Amino acid sequence: MKKNMAAITIALSLSVCAVAAVSAAPAGAASAPAVSAAAAPLAAAAAPAPATAATAKAAESAPAKVTPNRGITIGMFALIIGVTMGVVVWAAKKTQTAADFYTAGGGITGLQNGWAIAGDYMSAASFLGMSGLISLYGIDGFMYAVGPMFSFIAILLVIAEPCRNAGKYTLGDILSFRSSPKIVRAVAALSTVTVSIFYLIAQMVGAGKLMQMLLNIPYRVSVIGVGALMVAYVVFGGMKATTWVQIIKASLLMGATTVLCFLVALKSGLNPVTFFTDIVNSSAIQEHVRMNVLKDIIPKEGVDYGQRFLEPGLFLKNPLDQISLGIAWALGAAGLPHILMRFFTVPSAKEARKSIIIALFLNASFFFMISIIGFGAALYLTPQSILAVDKGGNMATLLLAQFMGGGAGSLGGDIFLAFICAVAFATILAVVSGLVLAASAAIAHDVYVNIIKDGKADQHLQVKVARITSLLVGTAAILMGLAAEKENVVALVALAFAVAASGNFPVIILSLFWKRFNTAGIVSGLVVGTVTALGLVMISPVMTYPKKVAADAKKVVETLEQKMAGGAVLADKEVKALEKSRVDYEKNKDGTSMVGLDKAIFPLKNPGIFSVPIGFLAAVFGCLLFRDKRAEEMFAEIDVRQNTGLGIAKASDH
Repeated sequence: MKKNMAAITIALSLSVCAVAAVSAAPAGAASAPAVSAAAAPLAAAAAPAPATAATAKAAESAPAKVTPNRGITIGMFALIIGVTMGVVVWAAKKTQTAADFYTAGGGITGLQNGWAIAGDYMSAASFLGMSGLISLYGIDGFMYAVGPMFSFIAILLVIAEPCRNAGKYTLGDILSFRSSPKIVRAVAALSTVTVSIFYLIAQMVGAGKLMQMLLNIPYRVSVIGVGALMVAYVVFGGMKATTWVQIIKASLLMGATTVLCFLVALKSGLNPVTFFTDIVNSSAIQEHVRMNVLKDIIPKEGVDYGQRFLEPGLFLKNPLDQISLGIAWALGAAGLPHILMRFFTVPSAKEARKSIIIALFLNASFFFMISIIGFGAALYLTPQSILAVDKGGNMATLLLAQFMGGGAGSLGGDIFLAFICAVAFATILAVVSGLVLAASAAIAHDVYVNIIKDGKADQHLQVKVARITSLLVGTAAILMGLAAEKENVVALVALAFAVAASGNFPVIILSLFWKRFNTAGIVSGLVVGTVTALGLVMISPVMTYPKKVAADAKKVVETLEQKMAGGAVLADKEVKALEKSRVDYEKNKDGTSMVGLDKAIFPLKNPGIFSVPIGFLAAVFGCLLFRDKRAEEMFAEIDVRQNTGLGIAKASDH
């Protein structure tokens, strides 16, 4: 029965991915019919039309910023903090050994772990960033939401059971079983910390910006406050507290997303054809695509700008980018240290499989609803209103919640917005706690206990070192979050997934399933894969290139100045666009990127299509160049362990 359930779940997920893959096929001419199944019936009705009444009303009453009721919002924040700190106090009493601290003694059930994994994976970037991306770029933003729907299939089919049976606490445990343990643990710890830090910085910056924008709390105060709570969760509660914080957060997030998605669907009479027809016919969306995305100051004949919103190519302009993004999503999750660590919290491989199936269902449901919310924000708020509040679109979900609750200033709008804000806050706390725990485990368990102390450390010392390490990692995350206030958060998240897919995933797979794989292969794969992913992202379009910004601004200035020279009078919006473009040009004309480049050298926004194969090749060649008979002889043992679970620690009683 459970095998059938897994098969059905996988089949449904693959179906979703297949539909998404079709919708992501490269667009032909700009005026070609939509290729999305949802958009296909709309081609005939896609001619420009006035905005719907709801869209016009939203545009007229759109706030210049998100304005939550401070008292209600802070009250909900305090309630969530109070509940989660209660969990920490309860968990602290049950955290006595290293196994308790790192993996809750292996006593978490599959159901609980599935919710916790979903909580680990559904980050603030997903909740706020993806919906914003969809609200501004349509189908291309949807591709960012589709990826997580199928990323857990690789984990379910390939990773979960073998890792649960072959490891103990960390990535280093999995990789060091039949290799030179000290070298491998050192490199694995470095990779774990690298991935975790990039992800952590993104979350910390997001937390600071969110609190600053919502409650006028200074950025620095916000980052320090979130960091202090994060450190308290991990240092005192360990994995048990982190797990229950993630379960609470996932439950709140799924509830909030479900309600908001239902309200959006209800507004269109629960009719998807009506919903997408209204999107295509929205004059605000048509103008946004023309002016803000395609930069067509003067409309081009034959281009249906509303239909283009439901066609790919507005954000991911290169078809290879879509493939590369899919590779990073599909394989990156399987290499994320804080996800891998969760396999060791359950008592058996059976429970590990169960937890992944539950997480797969929850994530697929969540990201599907996020897509509806993103499209709903574009329709009922207008992209222009969303951009006016935040250029990255990150406030789209919050603005939509306020609108659906009754609008700015209404009791319903204030309560719903406060609830969504509190959920976003809980989301950040849960994700950063998991990341800090993964990074601190790599340093304390792999480096201190197994490298420095040769594995000879009593339980009391191990827990003490783990807590000190968690405090240090948390402090480092706060300091880096403060320093990265103006950095591109999307680039940091891309780095985390690219490194995990390019360095961690290849060596995990080869360690578990290739007899000849050895120490040289592990080190080569981790180092080359990680460095390649880092290097390609740093020279990719995802970074900010001031001269490119200046060139785009200059194009707008020249077009509008030519229009004025021809005797035409500019509209108010065009005058504002001209003034803004002049400022942008002067501000950016002499700037360079973080690594001193004028423009991107690598053409893709995600390096997965190149860095993942390079990581695999480096691992294979490194292994073949330095053969290790001991590693080959020990393969039979790890093969038995990963398939039967012999020799693994039993779960603690809780």
